[in-house]
Amino acid sequence: MENKKNVIVHISNISPEVMEALHEKYPDGYQDHIFKVTKPNKDFFYAVTVDTKDTSYLIKVDVRIDTATTEKIDEQLFSNIDSIEPEIKPTDEDEEPKKKKSEDDDLF
Repeated sequence: MENKKNVIVHISNISPEVMEALHEKYPDGYQDHIFKVTKPNKDFFYAVTVDTKDTSYLIKVDVRIDTATTEKIDEQLFSNIDSIEPEIKPTDEDEEPKKKKSEDDDLF
């Protein structure tokens, strides 16, 4: 049994051969296969794995984490809602039919 070499590398520094292996292993993208790696000093990074015939790669990937709170999202979405005045127009059904004034109306 041959021992594979273990390599940690950032995705921006991988060779075309490793990039091809990455595309073969994750044809629909690796976003659902990323995991967190914590180093002994408590620093961490995110990575995916891929193997070639002689090397096992731990590929560091950049991850953007959404840290927005619900309150902040609501504030951004609804910040201008108070300044919007709705324009409400009555529909034909809402209006009362206007009567023509007749001579008999003056008698009562």
